Amino acid sequence: MNYSHLNELRLLGLTIAYYRRARGMTQAELAEAVHISRTHMSNIEAPNSRTSISLNRLFDIAEALDVPVKDLLDFQNKNL
Repeated sequence: MNYSHLNELRLLGLTIAYYRRARGMTQAELAEAVHISRTHMSNIEAPNSRTSISLNRLFDIAEALDVPVKDLLDFQNKNL
């Protein structure tokens, strides 16, 4: 893994968690919607995890959260 991207992965996970909570979803519900385990979803959202995700999975998460993918990558405007 490219260690220069770890902060971006951390922010992505926190942003996913932000939108998930805003939608009133649990990690288990979002994980089920994108066909992954709750543990894997937890690892994606965990700020100290080194879990990366594919673009396909990112698109699936955005669709399940009903947000544009670009919003998941916009780390500037969230209170993370």
